[in-house]
Amino acid sequence: MSSVVLKDLVKSYDGKNNIIDNVNLEINDKEFIVLVGSSGCGKSTILRLISGLEDITSGEIIIDGKVVNNEHPKDRDIAFVFQSYALYPHMSVYDNIAFGLRMRKYPKDEIDKKVREVAKSLNLEELLDRKPKQLSGGQRQRVALGRAIVRNPKVFLMDEPLSNLDANLRVQMRTEIKKLHEKLQTTFIYVTHDQTEALTMGDRIVILDKGKIQQIDTPEAIYNYPKNKFVAGFIGQMNFVDIDVINGEFLIEGQKFKTEKVTEGKFTIGIRAEKMIGNGTQINVPLDIIEMTGGEKIAYFYLNGSKCSAKIPMDYSIDSGIQLNISEKDMHFFSKKNGEAI
Repeated sequence: MSSVVLKDLVKSYDGKNNIIDNVNLEINDKEFIVLVGSSGCGKSTILRLISGLEDITSGEIIIDGKVVNNEHPKDRDIAFVFQSYALYPHMSVYDNIAFGLRMRKYPKDEIDKKVREVAKSLNLEELLDRKPKQLSGGQRQRVALGRAIVRNPKVFLMDEPLSNLDANLRVQMRTEIKKLHEKLQTTFIYVTHDQTEALTMGDRIVILDKGKIQQIDTPEAIYNYPKNKFVAGFIGQMNFVDIDVINGEFLIEGQKFKTEKVTEGKFTIGIRAEKMIGNGTQINVPLDIIEMTGGEKIAYFYLNGSKCSAKIPMDYSIDSGIQLNISEKDMHFFSKKNGEAI
């Protein structure tokens, strides 16, 4: 079993402000879990705490049923893949992959066998004699993965490993890492700020903000049932519109809508950009600007004073205005007071 449990985890550098604030998380054996959030939310710090590269302030880290708070990083049986690849520039690809095994005093013939097996699985066989400076970004990332894989660790930690790659290569490497996880059947903890990576790669997603977990769930559940306004705005393209509900009714640009979720008060509703042209109440609004993204257009406009967007087909005709069709069933309601979903 390669489960990882974080129990009441706290990290503070000054004893006053918690960078990681009472995080509780159970990561299952063989699970691919993604930590996602904006810069400074604490996701990379959590990886460093799990790996032992930083000390925790309080709480427990449990790996494979054992509390490892005081374990040295090399004794936690974890492999870390860094954003910067962290390859030794003076070593060949072969020696970079073999380095960890040599440090652990593996026999020479066993090292050679393991390195060549990993190189074959990552299409690095023809590159074993090259130095990192002779490799492309994607090749360097595969070497970094190979160095981690060759040790057969209990847990893989990956800290934004694709952020230095161009867009097309990121898509390719996403697929390769997912296939790698399926092949190795090992626990992966993956950090990213990219929502597309989170949605396409994770068995579950952990959304973080200011050191606190906002929601943990499957990609589908988080997308369709965000727990609060922060999650709704971070994952996917969500429009937010402030409304006043009176007797279960409210207005958007003068058009009346009804809801059974709330009866009175001030709320914020969220509507996904792809749900703005559907089956519902028709609203005609002036067009602010339009973007072409290849397979679709994104139109921008204002509703109740809030800037909004709609994803529309390429063949959809737009002049100076846009005709929306919005349904109450596609609306998410959030409290104005605390942002929680209703």
